Amino acid sequence: MKKTKILIVDDHAVVRAGLSTILGYEDDFAVIGEAADGAEAVRTAAKLRPDIAIVDFAMPKMDGAETTRRIRSESPDTRVILLTTYSSPDDISRALKAGAAGVLFKTAANDTLTDMIRRVTAGETVLPQEIRRMLEEQQTTPVFTERQLAVLQSVSRGLTNDDIALQFGISRSAVKQHLSAIFTKLGAASRPEAVTIALRRQILKI
Repeated sequence: MKKTKILIVDDHAVVRAGLSTILGYEDDFAVIGEAADGAEAVRTAAKLRPDIAIVDFAMPKMDGAETTRRIRSESPDTRVILLTTYSSPDDISRALKAGAAGVLFKTAANDTLTDMIRRVTAGETVLPQEIRRMLEEQQTTPVFTERQLAVLQSVSRGLTNDDIALQFGISRSAVKQHLSAIFTKLGAASRPEAVTIALRRQILKI
């Protein structure tokens, strides 16, 4: 059986060990190397020519997108899967433009990772539904007025309609009109849902 040769790239030794153990249970995988940062990953990939490089997005010195770009440049046949705790849609878009063939949250189940490796090895570009939704939302981000953004920010801080009316010197009716417009643009049915969606889309910053 031809085994898929895998390089693991993460700045935490315990994560590298964990991934190596998980992948070691699969008969069709062979972990052939590890790297602790992006520069080491590029050198190791150029030397070992793995089929797959599993790369942590958040690393010191060089992030996952830049590491992907350089690996693909030095070892074109190596396909890259990025693992991330949380990345913004912009980060994910950068990674895909750099040549990543898959992006997966670290909270994913083990079999989701192994399935992605097999599909990427077969030539697919694989994005879980959650990440696809993030990218789609980024492309359809609504435009808010300055006042609507200010009201939304106040809602995220827990202010009531009366508080917001007093803060901006407007009527409660005007606050409700702003909230109605905000809910419509976000597709939200409540204040908490509106804030959650706005944070996820990075319309609001924490």
